[in-house]
This record gives sequence, C-alpha cells and structure tokens, in this order.
Amino acid sequence: MGHGWEGVVLKLLRGKDFTFTVTGSEEVTPEYRRVRFTDGGLLAQSGVHPTMWVRVWFERDGKPHQRAYTLVDPDPETGTFSLEFALHEGTASDWARTAAPGDTIDATVQGTGFTTPDPAPAHLYAVADPASLPALNSLLDTFPATPATIWFETPAAASGTATTTAPEADPAVQGLPFRTDPSRHTLHTVPRERAGARLTETVRSALPTFPTDAYLWIATDTHTARTLAGWARKELGAAKERVSALGYWRP
Repeated sequence: MGHGWEGVVLKLLRGKDFTFTVTGSEEVTPEYRRVRFTDGGLLAQSGVHPTMWVRVWFERDGKPHQRAYTLVDPDPETGTFSLEFALHEGTASDWARTAAPGDTIDATVQGTGFTTPDPAPAHLYAVADPASLPALNSLLDTFPATPATIWFETPAAASGTATTTAPEADPAVQGLPFRTDPSRHTLHTVPRERAGARLTETVRSALPTFPTDAYLWIATDTHTARTLAGWARKELGAAKERVSALGYWRP
C-alpha cells in the first residue's frame, strides 16, 4: 500500500519508513488492546526516547490514513515493542481487534521528540486520556522519583469525578495499565463533557499557580491541549520549556 500525499510530505521531511510484524496481542480491557511487534529495524536506526511515537498506516476505502501511537516498552536489544489501542469505531481500532501473529503494518518515524526538562522537575503535572496513556506511562517511567498530579479524562459515560492514588478503585479506569505509584502519584479522573471543557475547567481550578521548578505535560484532544497550553503560558506565566502540549486526536 502506498502512503499517498501524506507519505510524500513525510518523505520530504526526512521521515523513515519501517514495516512492523505482529507477534501477539492481548485484551487489557474490552475497550483497550495491546499488540506486540518486531520493529523492522526501527529501534536500531532511530534510538529510543521518552514518549516516542510513530505514525502507523492503515487503509480505509482503498486510501491510506496515518495515526500516531506511542511505543510501549521498546527494547533495542531484541527489536521489539508494543502499541496500545483505546478501542472505538474506526479503522485503527478495527485493525487492532483482529491483528494476528505474522500480520504486518507500515509505519513512519517523523516528528517525534522529547526534550528533558532542565533542571529536572520537582513536580510533574500531567493531563491525559486513554489515547495518551502509553505516553503518560513513559513520562512517569522517565522520572521515577518525581511526585506527580494527573488529570485523566475518561469517556463521557463515566460518572462523577474521582481522586485516588489507586486507579483500580475508579470504575471509569478499572483495568487500564497505569504505571502510577500510590506513594507519589495522585490521579484525578474527569468525565469528558462539553468537548473537553470540563477537563479544562478542572485543571484551571486545581492549578491556580505554577511553581517555576514544575513541569506541565498535556496530551489530549487537539483543542483541549492548545487551550490548556495557552492558559499555562499566558495566565500562569509558565516558561515555554516547562510546558509540553500535543494533540493526540481530533474530536
């Protein structure tokens, strides 16, 4: 399968193409699936960094479409990693539901990057959702001793807002593979309402000031990520290098 005009643009931007091979998969929850791969040489050529992601190509109606996914537990020595899919209606989710050992899929590496905060953050503030959970886990792994406050948006069907150090206690996120540690991480779950407005309001209310030695990481839908990043920089006065925001999907 060709990659269409998007593939041409990524090539001009020096994107590197690889073919991944499925080695297995597992159901984490009925709405969340993990697929394991060999990397087709990706990790040896590109290396590994926190929250590293790739553009994976799927076919719909005979046309290529790319979606970004974070590498989970990449191992350069064995050339293996996993991808985790928050399942919903869509081409990528349909592919993940039926992926079997031996299946292959194309991917392009272009645009990924991570600049480690300097100095290291005294506290992490993170805003995420099921689509960005693998990246959130990678961030927490990168700063294993740093306390973190996390606001996690759940599907609209979830009821109420919970605060917990044990995500398993909240039915809205039960079974999801959080890598939180109750001794240093606090997780707030926020149901998705009004196209992300409830999440924005919750974070703004809970974070009236921004310590200069903190780090704010935002990975939600594009509109919410832009809104929160602009608020943090303009209203809270957070330094540009202390805020990272990336839209993981479009409503």
